[in-house]
Amino acid sequence: MDKRFWAIIGILVLAFVGILVAGNRGEEGAVSGATNHTLGSSTSKVTLMEYGDFQCSACGYFHPVFKQVKEKYADRVKFQFRHLPLTSTHPNAFAASRAAEAAGKQGKFWEMHDLLFESLDPTSATGWAASKDPLTEYFAVYAKQLKLNESQFKTDFASSAVNKSINADMSAFAATGAKMSTPTFFLNGKLVESSTLLDAQGAPNLDAFSKVLDAALAETK
Repeated sequence: MDKRFWAIIGILVLAFVGILVAGNRGEEGAVSGATNHTLGSSTSKVTLMEYGDFQCSACGYFHPVFKQVKEKYADRVKFQFRHLPLTSTHPNAFAASRAAEAAGKQGKFWEMHDLLFESLDPTSATGWAASKDPLTEYFAVYAKQLKLNESQFKTDFASSAVNKSINADMSAFAATGAKMSTPTFFLNGKLVESSTLLDAQGAPNLDAFSKVLDAALAETK
């Protein structure tokens, strides 16, 4: 057999190896990709995404109003949450994101999401935000309250997969070029100025959210 035959065989082998490598990279991307926690209408053409930090007092301030928004537009809008723990000022924020992701492994992401915000001390002076061991003192207690498998919850909390998911969310946010702050909202991929979601006194407002969402929904008709 001449050299050209073996050259062709070599090229085919390299191509096959390349396909295998590409396939493996794709699997890694799926594991370490950004999270996809959603509520509301899965078929909606309008998606409102929040990048949040569970230890952020502003996020906690937005939470009850945003919860009303989700209820009001549950059948018309898709809502999504991604993690943006600002650990330089919120030392337990990443751990809280871990708790939410670990609960999500058992189908209780949103329940843990709500518990974390609703149990947050806005000053971070007490509770899980101030704890030296938030997993043992608080998050494991929340897991029990949500009737999760506590052993599995702790295993997932400490897993590299959960860590990668949170880091992937942070990378996805960095790619937007937006200022690093929470909460930050994107409507169909476009940054929403936070001032448009506030009332005249500067507080999160259901009517203000509604105005923004109604306009987006009208554009889809």
